Amino acid sequence: MTGEEMQAGLTRAGLNLIQQALSIYDSDLKLALWNRRFVEIFALPDHLATVGARFDDTIRYLVERGEYGVVEDTEAAVAARVQAARAFQPHYMERERPGGHWISVEGAPLPQGGWVTVYTDITEVKLQERMLRARSAELSVEVLDNSERLAQANRKLAATISALEETQRELTEMEARTRLTTEMMPAHIAHVGRDLRYTYSNRRLGSVMPGKPTAILGLTGREALGEATFERIRPCLMRALEGEASVLEFTDDESGRRIRGAFTPDQIGDGPINGVYILSMDVTAEAQARAALAQTRKRELAAQLTSGVAHDFANLLTIIMGLQGRLERLDLPEEGRALVAGTLAAARRGGVLLDRIASISGRPALRPVATDLESLLADLSLLVTPTLPVQTRVETHLGGHLPLLLLDAGALQDALLNLVLNARDAMGAAGGLIRICARNLRDTWLEIRVEDDGPGFTAEALDKALDPFFTTKGGGGSGLGLSMVYDQITLAGGTVRLANRPEGGALVSLRLPFRPVAEAQPPLLVLLVEDDPDIRETVRGMLRSLGHAVIEAATGEEALALAEVPGIGLVLSDIQLGGGMNGAALEAALAARDHPARRLLMSALPPADPRRATAPAPVLTKPFDAATLATAIAEALA
Repeated sequence: MTGEEMQAGLTRAGLNLIQQALSIYDSDLKLALWNRRFVEIFALPDHLATVGARFDDTIRYLVERGEYGVVEDTEAAVAARVQAARAFQPHYMERERPGGHWISVEGAPLPQGGWVTVYTDITEVKLQERMLRARSAELSVEVLDNSERLAQANRKLAATISALEETQRELTEMEARTRLTTEMMPAHIAHVGRDLRYTYSNRRLGSVMPGKPTAILGLTGREALGEATFERIRPCLMRALEGEASVLEFTDDESGRRIRGAFTPDQIGDGPINGVYILSMDVTAEAQARAALAQTRKRELAAQLTSGVAHDFANLLTIIMGLQGRLERLDLPEEGRALVAGTLAAARRGGVLLDRIASISGRPALRPVATDLESLLADLSLLVTPTLPVQTRVETHLGGHLPLLLLDAGALQDALLNLVLNARDAMGAAGGLIRICARNLRDTWLEIRVEDDGPGFTAEALDKALDPFFTTKGGGGSGLGLSMVYDQITLAGGTVRLANRPEGGALVSLRLPFRPVAEAQPPLLVLLVEDDPDIRETVRGMLRSLGHAVIEAATGEEALALAEVPGIGLVLSDIQLGGGMNGAALEAALAARDHPARRLLMSALPPADPRRATAPAPVLTKPFDAATLATAIAEALA
């Protein structure tokens, strides 16, 4: 006997001990559950006391037996009761059956559809009422009538109380399910009254805006969120209290997180507005992705606008340099030679300027790798120290331990180098201290601050320093240093802020998305597919150094056969393979088989190559080192 059969048997045995008759019909008007008393009280045949027995067949049987008295049209009586059952309402009634027996009928709908009905034999109660009426002539008829009505009302009240208790239980369960659902959502859900005090809140405010309290019921928005945040959302709250829904996106100053809030009036129909429903979500990752996408689009637009001009300008510089070269070979006086040398220097500087424009308007791909920021800053100090005057020095500080982070280390080092050299130039011969400080800002941003002891930014520089070609160095600068820093940081989804320190000097604050490298993955069985034996040997060594076991294949067909080996957790394949099946086709074939292994491709093809752009799995760019491979595997597994 199965567990379900045993449970059904125990339920039936328990119901048979009840002296009342009970039946449950489902939403299709078919018998689902009953007890022995239900069969006995109505003398039902076996085919009507079985699971799935139709309600209309049972009613027809009872009508034909005279259960409801004399009925002229049986089918009309059956149809009327079936119609009432389809629009079932809770009820209590008492009726006399053939033979003088009385029953009370109490019905209640079920949440999942259908209804339960309890039949109670109240014949003894009715006989007592009749005996009381017959033997108590001294009692007035009115007293007896009142007594009977009171007894019936008490029975009906008991049924109503039972129905109310069941409704209360259902509402309690519904409220518990609703609260559980709101607690599971990755958003803060709340309600404030017209006085802007919280009347409901799940416990997610602290996770959406770190540092904010979790228990906020009864607090005002100003008390719960703080002055600055409350003043940002206050206009939306007031508009909602006037009936206007709105959405606001803002940055929480304390945590640096980007928050999107939706404010909806609490109003039913044309009734009064009782408050505001608030839904707040952390959209920091989305905002970072939008910033990176916007910067990429700016790059593409800049490339389209400058490519033709740069081409023509490069041709002109080529001609100028060629003519000046010819003049340089002529027998010119010293003054003429100086003019030629100056012209050539200016032309060469124009060529350097073209290269820097191309680096901004081009389409370099981000190469995030596992980066130890402490080591990166130490390397930067060694790199810049020889370029600094004796009276200028660089210090680096880490605000606590930082894990390995996913960063484009080369781009970040270039940006910091630009900032250090700018600070050196700003301080001039007087020199001073350049400080580079890095910290984790609430697990949302990596903040790197570059400060110097120079004169600081002018008002114009604060406004325009990030614009291309703006410079305060006169003819000694191209005006592309800070704009390149801005481009590199925003391409990674970060931000750049310029300010002056209260004690003097400039401050440049870089914020990059804080993305710790995933924890070390458990060892995997990796199927490595590479047709070049030297590359296969190199990658195999990297995988083994990361703790993974490796099986190898040189062709897609061989790999497809080896894929049947149990326990393979990752298939790493080159896109270009010898034989009839390339890496992309191999991955597609594995996906068609619903193979459980994660898939990762590798290639030396440029990003724009169609074979790479249409790849069915993430692509790791060759060449790569073990750290980059580990990062790619972690991302594939995530």
